[in-house]
Amino acid sequence: MAEITEDAVLTALRTVVDPSRGVDLVSAGMVESVTIRGSNVGFTLLVDAHRGAALEPLCRRAEAVVQALPGVTSATGLLTAHSAAGAARRSSNPMMEPPVAVSSEPLAEFHYVIAVASGKGGVGKSTTAANLAVSLALEGRSVGLLDADVYGPSQPRMLGVTGRPKPLSQDTVAPLENYNVKLISMGLLAAEDTPIAWRGPMVQSALTQMLTKVAWGKLDYLVIDLPPGTGDVPITMIQQTSVDGVVVVCTPQDVALLDARKAIAMLQRAQVPILGVIENMSFYQCPDCGRVDHIFGHGGAGKEAQRHGVPLLGAIPLDVAVRESGDSGTPIVIARPNSIHAQAFRDAARAVIRAVEEAAA
Repeated sequence: MAEITEDAVLTALRTVVDPSRGVDLVSAGMVESVTIRGSNVGFTLLVDAHRGAALEPLCRRAEAVVQALPGVTSATGLLTAHSAAGAARRSSNPMMEPPVAVSSEPLAEFHYVIAVASGKGGVGKSTTAANLAVSLALEGRSVGLLDADVYGPSQPRMLGVTGRPKPLSQDTVAPLENYNVKLISMGLLAAEDTPIAWRGPMVQSALTQMLTKVAWGKLDYLVIDLPPGTGDVPITMIQQTSVDGVVVVCTPQDVALLDARKAIAMLQRAQVPILGVIENMSFYQCPDCGRVDHIFGHGGAGKEAQRHGVPLLGAIPLDVAVRESGDSGTPIVIARPNSIHAQAFRDAARAVIRAVEEAAA
C-alpha cells in the first residue's frame, strides 16, 4: 500500500480552488490541520463562520480529491471558524452573516419562548417538539418552531416541510409553514443527506441567524427543539432567548433517567423554569386486547419529576403510529387526533399554556 503523507494531501488540496477568492485552499491559508490514521485522512478548513453553509460543497470537493489519492480509503473534512470578531464580512445568505448579539431581555416578537430538551438522544425529543408546537397552534396560538438540533435536523420531515427559506431582503428570510406552525431549520438550508461537519463557533453563528434574521412576525410561542445533552449549544440558546420554560423529554429506563437528571440539574443551575417532564415510550397498549406492557420500565419519569418538584406533563404510549406519522410529515395530533397519543400531547400543550400564561398574569 502506498504511503500517505501530509505533503501528498496538501498537494491534492492545492487543486481545489475557492471560487470566491480565486485561490486554492492551501494558498488561501484555509487548511488548518491534516490528520493521517492508517488509510484514513482528516483535515480541517478554517473559514469565516458566516460562510459555513456556502462552503459545504467546497469541503465535499476537497474530500473527493483527497480520497482519490493512492492508499486512501476515507477522507473527512471539517469546517471550523474564525472568531466572531474576525467574521465581519457580510454574506449573500442572510442566514449566515456574522453573529449578532441577542439581548438578554425577551425577544419582542416572541411572547413566550419554550424549549424542548433531553439529556440524551433517541428519546423522542424532536417528535415531542413537533407535536407540542402543532398542539399549541391547535389551541389557537400563533407558533414558530426553531430546530436548533443543527447536527440532526429532523423537523422539516416531521412537519412535512420542503424547500428553502425565501429571502425577503438582504437581512431576512421567511420561515416555511405547515399546520399553522412557522419553521426554520438547518435541514431547510442543506441537503437531507449532507452532514453538517461544523465546530462550535459556526453552529452558534447559524443559530443566532435563525433567531435574528428570520421574519417570524409576532408569535405567541416560539418552540425551540434543542440538541440533546448539556453542551454549549443548549446552554447558549437558553441564555440568548430568555426562555420562559423548558419541557424535558425522557423515557422510563434507568439510563435515560440518569441523563434526564443531568439535564434538569443543568437547567436548575441556570435558573431556567422547568415546566415539566414528558415520558415518551411510556407503555405499550395492545390494539387487539388492550393489555398494557411497560416495556422500558414504569413510573420512572414521574418519580424523577416529583424528586425535582416539577410536574409530569404527560406519558406518551409507544406505538408505531407515532413513528409513522412523524416519518410521513403528519404529526400524530393531526394524523390521529382522537388517539391516546394525540390526546397526551394536547394535554401537555394545555399544561404548558396554563403554566406560562398564568405565571405571566
